Order: sequence, then C-alpha cells, then structure tokens
Amino acid sequence: MAQRQLKLGAFMRPISIHTGAWRYPGAWPDANFNFGHIKTLIRKLEAGKFDAFFMADHLAVLNMPVNALKRSHTVTSFEPFTLLSALSAVTERIGLIATGSTTFDEPYHVARRFASLDHLSGGRAGWNVVTTSNPDAALNFGLDDHMEHAERYKRAREFYDVVTGLWDSFADDAFVRDVESGLFFDPTKMHTLDHNGKYLKVRGPLNIARPVQGWPVIVQAGASEDGKQLAAETAEAVFTGGGSLADGQKLYADIKGRMEKIDRDPEHLKILPGAFVVVGDSVDEAKEKRALLDSRVHYDSAIASLSVILGTDASGFDPDGPLPEIPETNASKSGRQRMVDLAAREKLTVRQLAQRVGGYGGLAFVGTAKTIADQMEEWLVGRGSDGFNIMFPFVPAGLDDFVDKVVPELQRRGIFRKEYEGSTLRENLGLPRPRNRFFEA
Repeated sequence: MAQRQLKLGAFMRPISIHTGAWRYPGAWPDANFNFGHIKTLIRKLEAGKFDAFFMADHLAVLNMPVNALKRSHTVTSFEPFTLLSALSAVTERIGLIATGSTTFDEPYHVARRFASLDHLSGGRAGWNVVTTSNPDAALNFGLDDHMEHAERYKRAREFYDVVTGLWDSFADDAFVRDVESGLFFDPTKMHTLDHNGKYLKVRGPLNIARPVQGWPVIVQAGASEDGKQLAAETAEAVFTGGGSLADGQKLYADIKGRMEKIDRDPEHLKILPGAFVVVGDSVDEAKEKRALLDSRVHYDSAIASLSVILGTDASGFDPDGPLPEIPETNASKSGRQRMVDLAAREKLTVRQLAQRVGGYGGLAFVGTAKTIADQMEEWLVGRGSDGFNIMFPFVPAGLDDFVDKVVPELQRRGIFRKEYEGSTLRENLGLPRPRNRFFEA
C-alpha cells in the first residue's frame, strides 16, 4: 500500500489567527490588508507545495467589547472573491478556497462567483460552506434575530443542492462555437433547474459554463451533529477545530463512518484540523517564541476572550493571582473545564491564562522541524487527520520557518509531495471530478 500523504492548507484570513501576531518583532502589522504582502505569502506557500490558501470570511466586525476589538488586526480585511481572483493571476497550482455563507447569501450569487473563480484560476477554487454563526451578521442583512441552528443547517443542505445543480446547468461540451454555422452553444445541452423548495426558489440556468473542476471543491468547517452529517453527505474537505489526537481520531472515525453508511468513499473527503505551528531551532527556542507572542496579546483583548470561554466576567479577577473558583453557567461546560484544568496543571495566573486563550488556545505544534513532523506523522498514521490547516504565528518569518524547515522534513519522510500532482485543486487533493447530474459524459 502506498504511504499516506499529508494534505496542507494555509489558514490565511486573518493572515495569522493569533491576536498578538501583528505586534510580534519583525512582523508585518498590516499583513491582513496589504495585497503586496499577501501576494508574497501565497507565492511562498506555492513554492512549499501547499494544497490551498484558505480565506475564512466574516460578514460582520467580530462581536467583542470595543476595548478588545480596537486591538484586533481582523477588523479590516479583503472581500475574499476580489482577493482570490487577483491572487489567481500570480499563482499557478495552489488552491484558492473562500467562504460562501448559506445563511445570508443567495445560491445563484454563490454559484456564479465560484464558477468564475474556478475558470479564472484554471480549476483551483474551493467553496467553504458555512451557516454563519455570528449573530451580529444578521443585523447587517436586515434581520433582528439569527436563524436557529438546526434551521440554518436544513437551509444549508438545500442551498448546496441548488448551487451544485446550477453548476451543472451546461454539459461540458455545450459550447461548440461553430463559426461556420453560427452556432455558439447547443441548447439541448442546457438545463433549467426550476428549483422550488422549502427555503429557496431558483429558476436557473447559471449564466456561466460548467466549472473546470465540474464543481469547485466543497469544504466545510464545524463538528456539531448537524455539521458532521452535512460533511458526510456533501463535503470533500473538512476544516475542524484541533484538540487532542484522541479527539481527532474520534471525529475522523465518526465522519468517515457516516460516509460509509451512505455509500460515499471515505477517501473522497480530507479531514484537516487547524494546527497552530511555531518553529524553532530547538524546542526551547520555539517555546520562547510562543511565550513572546502570547505576551503581545493586550490584557483587554485577552480577558475578554477568557470571559467568553468561562461564561463569567473575568475582568475583576486579580491578573497576577490564580484563577478563582468559577461558578456553573450556561456556557460550554467542556470549554470552561478545559480552562480550569489548564490553569491548575500549568499553575498559570489569570493574566497568563488569558494571554494563552486570547492568542490562540487550540491545537498547537511548538518545537523543531523534526518534533513537529513527528507529531504530524503521528496524526496521519494514527488516522486522526488527512493533513492540517496550518495557522502561522506571525508573518513573514513564521510562515517562512514552516516552508523552509518543516516542509523539507515532511518531504524527506515521504509523507508530503515534492511536486504538485496536477493543475487543479481536485487533482492535488486526490478527489474525483463530479459527474454532471443532468448530462452524460
């Protein structure tokens, strides 16, 4: 059996998810909103043979207290289709993945934008299907209340059916462009969708040729019961929140098991947990980088994040004292307990705990190229993931460290490509091209 290969995405919106990234020594403070910088970064990722550049879009300014918000580098960022269309012209192989909301957008718009991006990029587009959980987004779209969770997922399932149906509006060979006869396209190879469902009514057909990949790659995030079922039915890549390897293995088996029950090939979906990676020439140096980075998280921002997770206002706690007794609340019990356990295990002060959470509190690989590759290989071989969605601590140096040091180590072990397998995102991820549901090949 051929050795399993890692798939690597780059989580690039924000350019670094860490709250203190823009304040790290030597970092680009304006990287999130500087096209020249972003162009340099994506070219570096392509040189490192990354599968995809991933933009997780937001439809509202993040809902946090203004004293925390004013310190966030995520307040301003590019609209994803505009940016990715521009980046498609300066790259050749790396995938271009953007969020398209099924809650606050219309399927015709989403289908047309992604089909356009797929044609512009030569088959490198991916659609991150999201239901939009930020309640503030509703206020930007004429709504007073956010759609209920289960309803959002029901709408998302119908939305997916409509978008993919619109992508199949034309057969691949519909556009004959016969100059002599004057026939531009064959009307027998055009399908009118005429969808009339519970949430959506869309006539079609789409006014653009079928995408290069058939459909752009379908990407999803989230691990709720509704989310896992939607992923099993529709997704081709899943970006998950990173926990322990045991947690990853459980989620991996769950989603892939659901696929088998509906006769989908589990290899046709890649599970990619988010992984925050800090590289050093020694483990101690990497830890020092992480500590310096965490120290750049302003306390106003950090304590706001900690309060959300604890489900109680932590702003009155002694910053340099231990975490006090935390009462039961309606917040996530697992998240609350994780913070209590972390503070006790590492004897962290409230300030240290807040800075850890306020920076980035998820799965992190902090070490040398070798120790990081060891951990990634363990996840891959142990069926905890098919790869990772890499989050860089700061740019450009943090990204350069990964491409220049970790990627060669992964390649040396034979678990990551040295050259791209093809020209499309589907080819590089090892995914089949979908058949057109209305027309035989």
